[in-house]
Amino acid sequence: MAERNRRGDDAADDRPEDESIDETSVEDEVDDDEPAARGGTATRSKAKAESSEGRPKAKSEARVGFFGRIIRFVREVVAELRKVIWPTRKELLTYTAVVVVFIAVMLTIVAGLDFVFAKGVLWVFGNPS
Repeated sequence: MAERNRRGDDAADDRPEDESIDETSVEDEVDDDEPAARGGTATRSKAKAESSEGRPKAKSEARVGFFGRIIRFVREVVAELRKVIWPTRKELLTYTAVVVVFIAVMLTIVAGLDFVFAKGVLWVFGNPS
């Protein structure tokens, strides 16, 4: 994704982040002369390409610096964390208890199998002591 942004393959990525597409302007560009089955509707990518063809790229749009990328990453992480549905204290304690019990059961099973296989190997190959 970053490679595509850097090379400018997608005209939509040439737009600064704070600009947004006006949905009504995209819908207004529909060509009423041709039916939709023959491709008479304008696509978003075509509308984006047409809107950014005539203007030159600013230096800040062409390449974002190292610290700018870090800041953008942190902002995106915070935005994603706000979408998380955090468990209540009761749910957290319940989930923790379930995990601890599951681990204890699995530990018991693995330890039992290890003991049985160790005794079996010693029985087959002999006990030197």
